[in-house]
Amino acid sequence: MASDFEAQLRAASLRVTRPRLAVLAALRDHPHVDTDTVIALVRAAQPTTSHQAVYDVLRALTDAGLVRRIQPAGATARYESRVGDNHHHVVCRSCGTIADVDCAVGHAPCLTASGDHGFRVDEAEVVYWGVCPDCATERTSQRTASPEGNR
Repeated sequence: MASDFEAQLRAASLRVTRPRLAVLAALRDHPHVDTDTVIALVRAAQPTTSHQAVYDVLRALTDAGLVRRIQPAGATARYESRVGDNHHHVVCRSCGTIADVDCAVGHAPCLTASGDHGFRVDEAEVVYWGVCPDCATERTSQRTASPEGNR
């Protein structure tokens, strides 16, 4: 897999470095993680990598289009390596879990703006909000275990 990452970096005209490879591997294995988690994952593999190096790598990879930065309303920024397919996300209102959702209908940008104000739209960003299955199960069991839930 490292050779795939190396090819991606070279195709984006970026030097191949250990921190860049480590960040790409972390995001492949752990999508939708925040910066602190990326730092922890990278430092577990490469303890001498600085926080600033990871911040710099995330910025460079995002600018090069190899990584996508998402920030649902009210949440910290998250990163993922799934790029270029105009997918969307579903976010749990309770625990903050994020999952990918493929394009809703048709070709990118998935949605046709009702009024594009003259813009040539090439991407749509949609965030679905709800409660994940784990949190829904927890809420249901809390209701049935409480006296109020037995009314």
